[in-house]
Amino acid sequence: MEAVRAERRLVAILAVDIVGYSRLIEADEAQTLAAIKAWRSEIFDPFMEDYHGRIVKLMGDGAIVEFGSVVDAVACAVASQSKIAARQVDVPSQRRLFLRMGINLGDVVVDGDDLLGDGVNVAARLEQMCEPGGLFVSGTAFDHLQGKFELPLEFIGEQHVKNIQRPVRVYRVKFEGETRHRQLNVRSFRSWLIPAAALVLLLLIAVPAVWLTQSRESADAASIERMAFPLPQTPSIAVLPFDNLSSDAGQSYFADGMTDDLITELSKLSGIFVIARNSTFTYKGKPTKVQQVAEDLGVHYILQGSVRREGNHVRVNAQLIDAIDGHHLWAERYDGEMSGVFGLQDRVIEQIVSTLSVKLTSAEQSVAAVPETTNPQAYDTLLRGWDHLRRDSEAETTTARAYFQKAIVLDPNYSRAYASLAAANWRTSVLSSDFSRRENASKNLPRNLAKAMEKPTPLAYAISAQLLAQQGRYDEAFAAIDRAMKLAPNDPDNHVSMARVLNATGHAAEAEQQTRLAMRLDPHPSRATLRMLAVSFFSQGKYDKAVDTFERVIDKKSDLLADYATLISSYGHLGRTDGVQALIDQYNKLAMSSLGDPLTVQESAYDWYGNAFSYHRPYITRLQEGLRKAGLPEGAGTDLALDDYVKLMTLTKGELSVDRTIKVDVMEAKALLARGVAFVDVRAPLNYDNGHLPKAINLSLITGLSKESLAKVAGKEDEVAFYSHGKNGPYAAYASAKAIGWGYTHIYYFAGGFLEWDDEGYPLVIEVKRSLGQK
Repeated sequence: MEAVRAERRLVAILAVDIVGYSRLIEADEAQTLAAIKAWRSEIFDPFMEDYHGRIVKLMGDGAIVEFGSVVDAVACAVASQSKIAARQVDVPSQRRLFLRMGINLGDVVVDGDDLLGDGVNVAARLEQMCEPGGLFVSGTAFDHLQGKFELPLEFIGEQHVKNIQRPVRVYRVKFEGETRHRQLNVRSFRSWLIPAAALVLLLLIAVPAVWLTQSRESADAASIERMAFPLPQTPSIAVLPFDNLSSDAGQSYFADGMTDDLITELSKLSGIFVIARNSTFTYKGKPTKVQQVAEDLGVHYILQGSVRREGNHVRVNAQLIDAIDGHHLWAERYDGEMSGVFGLQDRVIEQIVSTLSVKLTSAEQSVAAVPETTNPQAYDTLLRGWDHLRRDSEAETTTARAYFQKAIVLDPNYSRAYASLAAANWRTSVLSSDFSRRENASKNLPRNLAKAMEKPTPLAYAISAQLLAQQGRYDEAFAAIDRAMKLAPNDPDNHVSMARVLNATGHAAEAEQQTRLAMRLDPHPSRATLRMLAVSFFSQGKYDKAVDTFERVIDKKSDLLADYATLISSYGHLGRTDGVQALIDQYNKLAMSSLGDPLTVQESAYDWYGNAFSYHRPYITRLQEGLRKAGLPEGAGTDLALDDYVKLMTLTKGELSVDRTIKVDVMEAKALLARGVAFVDVRAPLNYDNGHLPKAINLSLITGLSKESLAKVAGKEDEVAFYSHGKNGPYAAYASAKAIGWGYTHIYYFAGGFLEWDDEGYPLVIEVKRSLGQK
């Protein structure tokens, strides 16, 4: 059966919208509806009939109208705008009806009485771009006007509009009479149109210039009163995701990367307030009004744009909008080659700084515009890596790491690539459920960071601060994150990093303040930001707020065990029982998926948000008290108080040592094993089953290691060696300290553990467990 072919035709489309409709209705519904009715019946409908227009769609605040002729569409629009302007000269500006109009000539699909397709969409997009009281026409419409109906028109460039792949030439009808008004050519008009055209021209000249000024002031502007946050003292801006207009849809990572880099560069300026990409990218791919975005994010200005990349050629279109006044400050096109892509970004930044009169410090003025790399392919590869890293999962982080490594191969001196690789390794070392990946990431991180710090970026300083804090070098960590914040004062991640160090050192109130600053820069906060706010609340005993915030973290699909443990503890402090068991079950499910132990009071002491060893004992004490109140079991070997064996432990540059024990490397561990020294594997049973040292005995630190169980392995005068995953995990150190606390005198601490043994290729034993019913 042959498919029915859709009917198509070429038509002129006029899109009309009433500016500030909601505001007008809210202020005076009856008067607004009466004014709209009068406009329709006395102005728009009569002109539409004269020029043979047909309403396709009618909304409360606008319409889509079809015309058979571009000339008719433009004449109708100009006459309507001019007449309503003339009739409202004496009406207070806040009560006037202002219209925006857009006209496009394009191919449409006929669907009954409706029209569909890009021909309609372009007209609607032009109307949305247009200033109040104005008229925008597309290039195709402009071309058909030539020689038929000359108007004072201003070309405002090729604009990239939402959901339209190709750029659209846009022209503004100039309603002011002071510049380059041309005569109206009516040779091809029907004779009965001459009086109407003359009236249109007369009205164009007669309308006072003050009306246009007042119309711009009365734009469909963002309301300061409706702002979600108070406007900052300095100029404030949100950079919306640039559209990818390349012929290859796969180039979206490049458009996103260009947007990110513009945000990053603006964030380095202290004289401007910049919303973080995490918040602006929530609008990606969604129909948005800049006024609403400005109100949601609490900013004055919005930057929109697009990127088209074809081969080595790059075209960037950008437009800066004053959302409060409701008009475009400028719209520009920047063309160049990939080798000069940083120059294109600099030109956009310079124009923003100039337009907003941003005051630069002497240090900001003296920064040389040196490209971060001279290898365009390295930059492209870096952007691909960040496209994956921002997806915030273990698998995506692994993919990102490979791209960063490739960027370094392409440019061995690419400092930002080293910093990016350090960021990926930091995330893996802290959050990965695979202990082998954690260990390898921890091993590579210092080397990546050292290369990044040869030409340090704010990111390099920020990662350095986290590593120093993990190593207990808090003074150095504060200095590093302070440096990062000075170089990039608008980066919310720096404030979160500062909060993390403050929480670790017992300054929770200050940590809360830093987190709130991050959330002002990033009104749609990430899990990491919410997590740090929740930790700050918990540390201050604000358990209600901690519960609310941790629940938001978990709603964002967190798989970090410490989130669940601290939320359960908060419930315990509040005496709440509802939902506790479900949280415990979820914790244990996640722990089992990573071959770990179930939650106990003791477990919480050993892994606090990625720190191998926490000096902030009051937090751990608070955490354990809440877990006890929530009914959690203590765990094995809890006859010693936490502080009893922590006093035996020393953390030096990330390396744990235990007093009165002998720390051994892998060669020494092999020799000890050969002469019959008992080795105790303190990992969870499932990890032990997946591979362990020959003859090693499994006593999980959490569920199996106690004074009684250890006594079955060796006497207090016997030699005993403890190991766990590797240097990045503290379990073997804690186990060694416990044994010393119980009176054992010959303890070996094998810090490299299972992973170091495996790396050397030494033999392993893998336990084969029989399934139920198997003989």
